[in-house]
Parts: sequence; C-alpha cells; structure tokens
Amino acid sequence: MDKFWAHLIDVQPDPDPWVVGVSALAAFVIVGFRLPWQLSRGLITIAHEGGHALMALLTRRKLEGIRLHSDTSGVTLTRGRPTGPGMVLTALAGYLAPSLLGLAAAWLTEQGRITLLIWVVLLFLVCMLLLIRNLYGALILLATGGAVFALIMYAPSEVQQVVALVAVWFLLFGGIRPIIELQRKRHRRQARDSDADQLARLTILPGGFYVFFFLLVSLASVAFGAYLMNPL
Repeated sequence: MDKFWAHLIDVQPDPDPWVVGVSALAAFVIVGFRLPWQLSRGLITIAHEGGHALMALLTRRKLEGIRLHSDTSGVTLTRGRPTGPGMVLTALAGYLAPSLLGLAAAWLTEQGRITLLIWVVLLFLVCMLLLIRNLYGALILLATGGAVFALIMYAPSEVQQVVALVAVWFLLFGGIRPIIELQRKRHRRQARDSDADQLARLTILPGGFYVFFFLLVSLASVAFGAYLMNPL
C-alpha cells in the first residue's frame, strides 16, 4: 500500500514547451472541427452530467441515476424540492463542470501529479458507472474507463503525460463549444428545457444571463488553465 501511495503522488518533470503547445493544438483541432468533435463530444457530456450529479449529492438531493444517449445528450435524474438553492445549484453545475474539471486538472498537471490525475479520472468514471441507468451509458463509460485503465497499466510515463495534457486542454476548450451551441439552439427556440431556461424559471434572471455566465466562467477557466500550464 505504501508503494502504491508513493506511486500515486509521484511528481513528474515539467513537459517541454513544445509538448504543451502541440497538446493544446491537438485539443483545439478535436473541439474545433466537426467530425472529431462529434466523436469526442460524449466525453464532455460525461463531465456535464457528472457535474449535475456531484452537485445534487452536495446539496443533499436524492440522486436517482444518469443516462447518456448516443446523440451525445444526457440527463441526470434527481428527486427533491423542485425549487430552492439545491435545485438551482444542481442545474447550474452542468455547463460549468467540464471547464472547472479542466481547471482542476490543469492545476494537478502544473504540480506534476499526472499519475494522481489519471487515477482520479478513473475513480470519477467508476462512480458514474454505478449511477448509470441505461445500456449505452454503461457501455460508453466502460469503454472510456477501460482506455484510462490501459493507459495506467501499459503506457510509459511520457505517454501518460501527453495524453493528460491533451485531455486537460480538451476539457478547457470543450467546455466552451456546448455553450455556444446552446445559445444557437435557444436563438432558434429549440432548447426550451435547457439548463439555462430551467434556471430562468427557477430564478428572476433570464436564460440569456446564465448562458453569458457559463461562457464567462469557461473563458476564464481557459485563461487561468493556460497560465497554470505555461512552461515558460
């Protein structure tokens, strides 16, 4: 156990500046272009629904389960008061989760805690798997968790570092695009039950305010995350 703990908190050396830059570029391409985004967007949905679920637990709402769908949408089922701070915070957490998780991951990366970061991701996926209530969601989490476990067991530390960097940038960049897509759908009146519109019904503020708030937090997370991972 002592050996495992020492391995878990082992500090890796800082990556070369070009590795950080190439990782950021790779993540930007994945998020910015249609095909790779369609293939990877489900990972952002996992983070999104995980944010709802975590906040529901923190606000002591009853968490009944999570569903992930093949169209990359998802839903987190909770039970409790239909109004009040707990419901507001739970609805608020979804679109913020990818960016804030990316920022936390950037901090761990800056500390050289790559191994700890990867194990935390695996634990996060296992916890979500226990809450999944549909077959597709279970399969996508098993596939993602299996890939992370294989990375831990078989990849050298240099490869783990590169994958971790790409994942961090992907969360940071990937937290922005769904917010832009949300506003486009709201503009076309195709997202009447979105998180922003639910928040508008729960509070006195309009849905557009929450879209702006989501975007502001995501952009700030990218800026601060880039500052943390700047190797210069």
